Amino acid sequence: MLGAAVASVTPGTAASAAVPTDTSHAASTVARTAAARGCAVVYFDLGETLVHTDEDARTGYMPGAAAYLRKLRERHVKVGLITNVPSSWGETDAERAAALKNEVDGAWRGSVPFAWGDFGDRVLTPRTEAERKPATVLWERAKTQAQGCRLVYEAETAEETDVAASLGYVAYQTGRPSRPAYLPTGVIERLAHGSSNSPCSGGRPTSSRA
Repeated sequence: MLGAAVASVTPGTAASAAVPTDTSHAASTVARTAAARGCAVVYFDLGETLVHTDEDARTGYMPGAAAYLRKLRERHVKVGLITNVPSSWGETDAERAAALKNEVDGAWRGSVPFAWGDFGDRVLTPRTEAERKPATVLWERAKTQAQGCRLVYEAETAEETDVAASLGYVAYQTGRPSRPAYLPTGVIERLAHGSSNSPCSGGRPTSSRA
């Protein structure tokens, strides 16, 4: 079950509730402030991007994943997950996230646990089966929560990074030969501050494809 759930591609859910008129000005002010001070949120797929599942269903970090998350943590870069799990795993976002955590932790190997604390409430899973990736709903929901921060999405499949890029994310395909395993943290810092020197083209770093 874990292999299928963690490695599968799930589109997000609609978080398209309209912002009340009396709060729209405040929301836009928050977004402008975030953009001015510079910030980025890095979302990941889970299976075969951050964690690997063996044939015997044991899971652990992909090579370099734990160190990469630590570097982002040290730079105060927020991270999140956009991942497919069965919608039946919970009635609420929090219930499905808790079920995912239990599933991963129950099969985890190694002495370093998965860094769930880094992700906070930014674990986005489908509320219905129709929302499974590559549907766009989860990425759209993440955008509504971004408050003006630059959004990055990292995954092992071109299908997912293509969808994310089409929605305005800086998308990076992980695990490509002769490329960094993950988007370098220095690039993310430049993106957060709107640097014109960041290696992006059409919303996708040029290094994301071979």
